[in-house]
Amino acid sequence: MLRGGVPGERVVALRADTDALPVRDLCGAGFASEVVDTEYPGGPFPVSHACGHDCHTAALLGAATVLAGVRGRLPGTVLFVFQPAEEGPPVTEEGGARAMVSAGAFDDPVPTMAFGLHVTPHPKGYVGYRIGNQYGASVLVRIVVTGRQTHGSTPWEGVDPMPAVGAVLTGIGRLYRQVSAFDPVTVSIGHVENVGRFNIVGQTVTLWGTVRCAVESDMERVRQRLTTLAEHSAAAYGATAEVAYLQPVPPVRNTGPWVAAGLPTFRRVVGAERVVETSGTLGYDNVSELVGRFGSLYVMLGVQDTVLDTAGRPVPEPGGRGLVTHHNPGFYADDDTLVTAVRLHAHVAYDHLAGALLPRDDG
Repeated sequence: MLRGGVPGERVVALRADTDALPVRDLCGAGFASEVVDTEYPGGPFPVSHACGHDCHTAALLGAATVLAGVRGRLPGTVLFVFQPAEEGPPVTEEGGARAMVSAGAFDDPVPTMAFGLHVTPHPKGYVGYRIGNQYGASVLVRIVVTGRQTHGSTPWEGVDPMPAVGAVLTGIGRLYRQVSAFDPVTVSIGHVENVGRFNIVGQTVTLWGTVRCAVESDMERVRQRLTTLAEHSAAAYGATAEVAYLQPVPPVRNTGPWVAAGLPTFRRVVGAERVVETSGTLGYDNVSELVGRFGSLYVMLGVQDTVLDTAGRPVPEPGGRGLVTHHNPGFYADDDTLVTAVRLHAHVAYDHLAGALLPRDDG
């Protein structure tokens, strides 16, 4: 917490996420992660900041340094929010922005604005904004398919859960046909867990995945369809399926008045030609727990060697390092662009505290 030297009632929360992922670091930098997490569930796994959270943390530390240097001119209070578990805590634990809210981290003082950014494969130094849902709604799904264990040479003596799992995985690829085609949804299974041996028909197989919906109201229908698919597919093979939905995350939504208030600041920092409107994605960020409670803005910052095509989509820049998406082992960010991230945090904070970055209404 940084209390300014000038009286002021406004409180701005600048947020960065800090966690890494079970992804090998092949970005090519001299400081690429070589850490192996021996305790990661299902691991050990090499881990790295393959979603750019190290960029977010570094930028916020830089902003803290800058704003502390002008503390005497700040009319209000700045909260520097270093949030763990944005990618989701272990399923047996609470975590992320919701846990910080529940723990009272924002009770005193209460923010009058929250600001967050996420690095992206857009051209270096570009700021992308969107009115409406920048990210979709998300929920973690766990499907446990249970059969009856037996020897691999006599599968008829038990119930093999594997064929049921195959049917569930195949059926998931067709779920999109059971909801409106005008609003995208996706169900992805990222991890299949089976404790067994090559010559044993196991008892259970657990599927871990994520459901994403561009429109939050579609989530209940997708969950119902997925549950029906899993339970009935398992039953067709004599097995059972138990489906659980964990760690729901609401969409990140920017309102028109807040975007209008922030655009002058963004344009001053990076130049009007580098501030562009972007489309929504099915990514998620549980900063939405802050966006939904406090007046907020969330933007994307380009950090890669790309250019925008005629449709406004990023494509690789000739002779550059290419376009590499988040969660890919080769994901990279241009370090020099982090100076822009520092300036965005600092200018947004000062403008809000000084009364220049405020929405005209609550629409």
